[in-house]
Amino acid sequence: MSAGTIYGVGLGPGDPELMSVRADRLVRDARHVAFFRKAGRSGQARAIVAGMLRPDAAEIAMEYPVTTEIRFSDPRYNAILSQFYEGCVARLRDLADAGHDVVVLCEGDPFFYGSFMHLHSRLTDLRVETVPAITGMSGAWTATDSPVTWGDDVLTVLMGTLPEDELARRMAGSDALVVMKLGRNLDRVRRALERVGRLGAAWLVEYATMPKERVIRLAEAGETVAPYFAIVVVHGQGRRP
Repeated sequence: MSAGTIYGVGLGPGDPELMSVRADRLVRDARHVAFFRKAGRSGQARAIVAGMLRPDAAEIAMEYPVTTEIRFSDPRYNAILSQFYEGCVARLRDLADAGHDVVVLCEGDPFFYGSFMHLHSRLTDLRVETVPAITGMSGAWTATDSPVTWGDDVLTVLMGTLPEDELARRMAGSDALVVMKLGRNLDRVRRALERVGRLGAAWLVEYATMPKERVIRLAEAGETVAPYFAIVVVHGQGRRP
């Protein structure tokens, strides 16, 4: 029996209707479906495809051993996650070696800050196909009902986990901004934007394209912690006819 294929399937920003035709077909036809989730949770990727899986589909839940319990800078963080990804890869390899195809559900685009990348880099000995998708940040800036870039605007994507000085430096040198991985870093992002005079132009978008979507000026948001599905957007105001 020939080896199966591992498909990293991008599901888009959250609304199932924003999935690609290919992603929809692969998900509906899949006999083996894998997805990441926090322990004790159903997982957002699995929630996006609710009602789409065939009745006999075998589900493989890959539960993160840590999320925010250990800081990124702690050496244990990478060690624990590396071991976790190796275990996930072993499960997928066993299925592929037995001739089964496996669809790995990926929120957003698989190659844009997604967990699937850590599987992809470890599955070089197997057939792996990646299905691109609309990113979460695209869903977020669309929710503001305003173009994020004009003309020659430079768009910078930042992680809220960066030090405040680094955030401020990069914010000051760009036209349009997207800031991800907010969580407990929201106040740091807010302070950095205020330092460079851009807080008034910043939007906080939570759960873009999902039923709980909320769009609010960051300066008016009282939260100190943002949900996982939250992005800050600052629109460029560049050249236009």
